[in-house]
Amino acid sequence: MPDTDLGTGLDAVQFRFRDDDATERAQVTVDAFLEQADASAVRIEPGDDARELLPHLARISLVEVNFPTFGDGRGYSVARLLREHGYTGELRAVGDVLVDQLAYMRRCGFDAFAPDKALDEEDAQAAFSRWEHVYQPTVDNAVPIWKLRHG
Repeated sequence: MPDTDLGTGLDAVQFRFRDDDATERAQVTVDAFLEQADASAVRIEPGDDARELLPHLARISLVEVNFPTFGDGRGYSVARLLREHGYTGELRAVGDVLVDQLAYMRRCGFDAFAPDKALDEEDAQAAFSRWEHVYQPTVDNAVPIWKLRHG
């Protein structure tokens, strides 16, 4: 289980799966980030084009992806896009993050979570460890069960 002493609630990280120092929070939007040469953290809102960040991945230490409602799945695509293009910094899901989504978000590349409402830690532990095997390959490099069965 990750270190959960980092706090809970809006803009506070409840779960983090990284060993490096946490960046407080992203202060700039994608548009503002592109206009600043010294920004190292960015917040992606639904509708932002994350592809605009691809040439700048080496200087970004934190990408926050906002989930304004649990049903808005665009953030999953953003996470995969950034990870598949080599982003290795912190990728933080913020907003309306529900316990049922945690395992899927981890599979897409999120390694930190700052939900609007604190999640029950036992429920989160269960969500993170619920499935030992997976069916499809993603950016988390888990070996799919079909490959385990058939080599």
